[in-house]
Amino acid sequence: MKAAVVVANEDVQYQEVEEPQVTPGHVKIKVRYSGICGSDIPRVLNNGVHFYPIVLGHEFSGVVVAVGENVRNIHVGDRVTSETTYETCGSCHYCHTGDLNLCGARRGVGTNVNGSMAEYVVNHEARIHVLPENVNLLAAALTEPLACGVHAVIERGHVHKGDIVCVFGAGAIGQMVAQVAHACGATVIMAGLSSDVERLQIATQCGIQRTVDQQAEELSGVISEMTNGLGVDLAFECSGAVPAANKALEIVKKGGKVIQMGVFSHPRESIATDLILHHEIQYMGSRSQKPSSWKLALELMAKGNICPEKIVTNIVPLKNWQSAFDLIASGQGCKGVIQCCQNM
Repeated sequence: MKAAVVVANEDVQYQEVEEPQVTPGHVKIKVRYSGICGSDIPRVLNNGVHFYPIVLGHEFSGVVVAVGENVRNIHVGDRVTSETTYETCGSCHYCHTGDLNLCGARRGVGTNVNGSMAEYVVNHEARIHVLPENVNLLAAALTEPLACGVHAVIERGHVHKGDIVCVFGAGAIGQMVAQVAHACGATVIMAGLSSDVERLQIATQCGIQRTVDQQAEELSGVISEMTNGLGVDLAFECSGAVPAANKALEIVKKGGKVIQMGVFSHPRESIATDLILHHEIQYMGSRSQKPSSWKLALELMAKGNICPEKIVTNIVPLKNWQSAFDLIASGQGCKGVIQCCQNM
């Protein structure tokens, strides 16, 4: 089969690889769409792959073409998506509590085992989700970033109707966080930069109440006006930029929450700990997603509360994967998706 394979650091090739076969307990999926995650960019461009060769991709949807022995609830012909987790230790505290994203032995699709930028991919039955009838395959390919938003907004932030929320970062994760918060009944402000003009427009089209280009408008003034000087209830930092994290700490109300989702370039950064202390701010991380996040994400899509495909700006065939990566890496568009198989 054809796949986008990292063969060495900063060297990805479209090449023929061995087609995966099902083993007991596993499901083989013919991939229709595979999303390009922001985390895929450094793996391709910035010496970010720790071992290879490996097929990229962990956001995907498709149709089941084979099931292994002992698979009970997934059938050939099912339209599905899959969690990014491939396996965990199964015995640690976090595995027992369902927090698979925190298992130290976790291995992921597209990061530790071959991923979805290929014609076929395999995962364990327990990680596979059959799609609701009214959820299309393009939307389903974005279940993973949506699940990240669900984990941050609902499972970590506990956003409620009437909350005022600020989201820093207008990329795919920021868009999903904003849509989930909006679906929860919050008033959402999305903060970006002048280079994010297309992405901020997409947010508006998705129902986000206020967008701010921070290079053209003073965010603090906007928030002060919208909150009567109190500050937002929660801020979500989705850009991985230290100035954005510190701005989030400035504009959240005393006793409010700042959820860190973006990954900083350097592991130890200078954060305004004085504000965390004196304003009694809850500053917490939200890492990826877990099984419960996927179930909630699919429920939100099935109810029509969220339409993740609205953020897709580029769809390219698998053989042209490089052009999609180049567009996203340059900051153009919002979400790139690779169409891995034409006939489904």
